[in-house]
Amino acid sequence: MQMPEQRDGNIFCLDTDGELTLRTNITQGFLSAYSFTIVREGWLTLHYNGQVLTLQKGDMFIYLPGLSVTIIEASADYRGICLIADEGYTLELPVVRNAIRTAYFPLLEFGNPRLSLQPDDSRHLEQLMRLAIRYLYSQHPLHSESLRLLYSLFLSDLSAIEDRSVPRHRFSPRIEELFLRFIQMLPQHFIEHRDIAFYADRLCITTTYLSRVVRQVSGRTVADYIDQMLLMEAAWLLQTSTLTVAQIADRLHFADTTTFARFFKRLKGCTPKEYRQRLQ
Repeated sequence: MQMPEQRDGNIFCLDTDGELTLRTNITQGFLSAYSFTIVREGWLTLHYNGQVLTLQKGDMFIYLPGLSVTIIEASADYRGICLIADEGYTLELPVVRNAIRTAYFPLLEFGNPRLSLQPDDSRHLEQLMRLAIRYLYSQHPLHSESLRLLYSLFLSDLSAIEDRSVPRHRFSPRIEELFLRFIQMLPQHFIEHRDIAFYADRLCITTTYLSRVVRQVSGRTVADYIDQMLLMEAAWLLQTSTLTVAQIADRLHFADTTTFARFFKRLKGCTPKEYRQRLQ
C-alpha cells in the first residue's frame, strides 16, 4: 500500500470517522509506514497481527510497518485522529536512529500496539498532530524542516508517555544491571554475534542465567532481541542504501541470500525484494 498523497510526501495526518476508517480495508497489502491513531470518541475494533483489539476513547493504536490490520467494526460516534509517517523517513530521524544504536526503542519495535493515554497526554499528542495538519498545508518556507522537527518531538514525547504508562516490575539491582548491560552490548555486536554464549561470556554468567534474566525482565528471549535488531538494520539498509539484497545479506553475515530472505519474510511478512518494491 502506498502512502496517501499529500504535500509533504513523508507525513500524513487527518481526522477520521468510522466510515473513513472502514474504507481502509478496501486497500490490500501492507502499509510501509508507522501509524498512530488516537480514539477521540466512541470505539473501534480491529484485527492486528493475530490479535483482536478494541480501542476506547483515550486509547492510541500504534501500527508497525509490514503487519496486517483489518478494521472489524466502529461505533456510529467513532472519531479519531491519525498520523501516518513513511517507514524510511522515520528510521532516518536522529531520535530513532540514536535510540536504536544506543539501546533499543520499544515504541517502534517492541511496544504494545494499544496504549491507554491519560487525558492530559491525549490532549498533548493530539495538539502535536493538529500542528502537523496545519504545517502539511501551509506555505511556510521551512515547511519540511518544521514537520520533521514536529514528528521527532511527537515520537520523543510518546516514548516518554509510554515509559510512564506501562507498568514496570521491580527487580533486584543485579538483574537490572545484567539486563541493561546486555541491551547496551547488542548494538555493537548483533551483526557478528547471534549466539547467546557470546553475551553470557561477556557478562560472566551462564547462558541459562542470561536467558532467565532477559525473559524475567522483558518477557522475550535473547534471540527475539537479536532478530529485531537485525530486522531493523536490514529494513534500514533496504530503505536508504543502493546495496543489492545479496550485498545486504553479506553485510549482515547471513550464510546466503536465501537464508536472509527467509529470515526477513518470517519477521516482516514479505521478502526483502518485495519490501523494497513496495517503497518505490
